[in-house]
Amino acid sequence: MKIALITENSQAAKNSIIHEALTTVAAPLGHEVFNYGMYSADDKASLTYIMNGLLAGILLNAKAADFVVTGCGTGMGSMLACNAMPGVFCGLVIDPTDAFLFGQINDGNAISMPYAKGFGWAAELNLQDVYRKLFDGERGLGYPKERAEIMRTNRGILKDLKAASCHDMLTVLKNVDQDLLRAAIAGEKFADYFYANSQDDAISDYLKSLSAERALA
Repeated sequence: MKIALITENSQAAKNSIIHEALTTVAAPLGHEVFNYGMYSADDKASLTYIMNGLLAGILLNAKAADFVVTGCGTGMGSMLACNAMPGVFCGLVIDPTDAFLFGQINDGNAISMPYAKGFGWAAELNLQDVYRKLFDGERGLGYPKERAEIMRTNRGILKDLKAASCHDMLTVLKNVDQDLLRAAIAGEKFADYFYANSQDDAISDYLKSLSAERALA
């Protein structure tokens, strides 16, 4: 599984802590982690929680990532922004129980965590326990097990509902504020990671054209 990590500006100083906890758990399980930043509070490319959602939509719809780990101060803003995107199903995860239930019941493709609220002593241990509950073993099995089938059915209904209520990702990219979009993809390693992994030529070509326009401006 390709896991993308996205950190917004107010919590950028914690990126290395989050990244280390994520790779400590994910790498031995055979997953690959791509750190899209922010890497520090001084990064030239600054990401807001709104941009986190936009990036999650780009990465998941282009299949450049299979799962997105993001967050903000409370985790709520990034969760809302992610869920505004087509094909993104993001849960607010605070502790390992949240992670287990989200993985088994909702089987989404993104989580948002609070990196300011409640982020205190041994926070990195909580992060590792959350990631273990998410990435070790099969997700979507249901909990309690006797409700697994109705949960699976409801996930399909929700997926269909979102498809009916959202534009496709390329349409979103063309209609969103283009300066916002350019800023969201301006990260130091975005081009290296995204274009090497994207499986959607239309999305890739559109983003490349925006970057080219910016370079010429």
